[in-house]
Amino acid sequence: MSALTAPAIAAPVAAAPAQSPFGLRVVVGLFGVLLAVLCAGLNEGVTKIALADIRGAMGIGADEGAWLLAVYAAASVSAMAFSPWLATTFSLRRFTLIAIAAFAGLGLVQPFAPNLHSLMLLRVLQGFASGALPPMLMSVALRFLPPGIKVYGLACYALTATFGPNLGTPLAGLWTEYVGWQWAFWQIILPSLLAMGCVAWGLPQDPLRLERFAQFDWRGVLLGLPAISSLVLGLSLGDRWGWFDSPLICWLLGGGSLLLVLFLYNEWSEPLPFFQLRLLSRRNLSFALVTLAGVLIVLSGVASIPSAYLAQIQAYRPAQTSPLMLLVALPQLLALPLTAALCNIRAVDCRWVLAAGLAMLAASCLGSSLLTSQWIRGDFYPYYLLQVFGQPMAVLPLLMLSTTGMSPQDGPFASAWFNTVKGLSAAVAAGLLDALGTLRRHFHSNHLVDSLGNAPLVDDTAANLAGRLHQQALVLTSADLYLVMVAVAVALICLIPFVPTRVYPPRAVA
Repeated sequence: MSALTAPAIAAPVAAAPAQSPFGLRVVVGLFGVLLAVLCAGLNEGVTKIALADIRGAMGIGADEGAWLLAVYAAASVSAMAFSPWLATTFSLRRFTLIAIAAFAGLGLVQPFAPNLHSLMLLRVLQGFASGALPPMLMSVALRFLPPGIKVYGLACYALTATFGPNLGTPLAGLWTEYVGWQWAFWQIILPSLLAMGCVAWGLPQDPLRLERFAQFDWRGVLLGLPAISSLVLGLSLGDRWGWFDSPLICWLLGGGSLLLVLFLYNEWSEPLPFFQLRLLSRRNLSFALVTLAGVLIVLSGVASIPSAYLAQIQAYRPAQTSPLMLLVALPQLLALPLTAALCNIRAVDCRWVLAAGLAMLAASCLGSSLLTSQWIRGDFYPYYLLQVFGQPMAVLPLLMLSTTGMSPQDGPFASAWFNTVKGLSAAVAAGLLDALGTLRRHFHSNHLVDSLGNAPLVDDTAANLAGRLHQQALVLTSADLYLVMVAVAVALICLIPFVPTRVYPPRAVA
């Protein structure tokens, strides 16, 4: 009984601050948070794509480079889980400004790190600052925007899943080819300073609520932080270390899973938890979280598969792959507002907007699975045009389904759920694509070698023959991964008629 009544007892403590009037200042503040969140996403994506140049300039090995990416991702996802609680305690405006300042300052000094250990520490700290920012964007949209335009605020959040990730390759190509590898770290500084100015002027200042520390969930931190970090590290490094053939990966994934179960059990009984488990009883929220994970797997695939194919088969550099990514990224600035306007029409059921978006993603991946070793960048264009509206139509309805009708008190908890699942799903997507890619590449290589062994005549040199076999295995693997993305999208469509209930766009009360 104490576990069931705990949320009611803690409700006065966690009451939401008074609603501030909507106006230009709130719009500017929302823009500042959006800019900071986009910078956070770009920082991770650009450094990942430009890692080869960074490693060469700083004298870092391949394994150490993999750890640099993994520890940043682990810190970032961990921060997403706990930052809504901290923002409520220290105030949204104050916490956001501190996170942006730390994020930009750490990016400034990273190229000057004297050794690998110092760089690793700076990346961990910057990962925490980076992960603290995305939940702030959802919190601002849910708290400050009036009902009639709240869906457009959610569209701003959707930009971080559709627009931002597709800009990573073009920016990485720009810095490494024409400016300097250091700008893979420094690109965030000027936008972050602008974001701080917008947030400082636009968002109202809430009072400190340090009394919440009297109910601070220490066990939650001690269980949840290593749980999330271990899972992300295991998923990020699993393919490089051979998954369960490595004791390290076994400990990371097994221990992380056990700690996560203990963490969720602890959250059920806490008077002031980081995660409100009772929110999962809402069908739409549970559906949105599951579907979000699937959509992010598809979006990760449609971004990484052609990039890897063009790099390995056609020897493209990031700058040469950029036009394909820009084809999807830049139209999002128009496609997302149009999708928001569509979902804001009362007669339109956002569930079927979601189904249409997933169908467009599936069609895009199905067409792309026809690729051959002769394909170049332009051959992907007709199919990736479907991504322009498919991506926002697959993301924005999920935000509507999960947040419509939610009280202000539940906003921070919903933000913690949504962003943590988003971060973990990105790690799962990367691990899944790596594992499936390795598995199918080995399968096709063995199959091609067996077929060649049964051929009556072989009139090619061994070197050329080995290269052609490897090339064909990579092409077949890329096609298989696209088909997996099709299967994921179709499976998510099949859930729509049975799980979510219809919601209507929020309107101002007359």
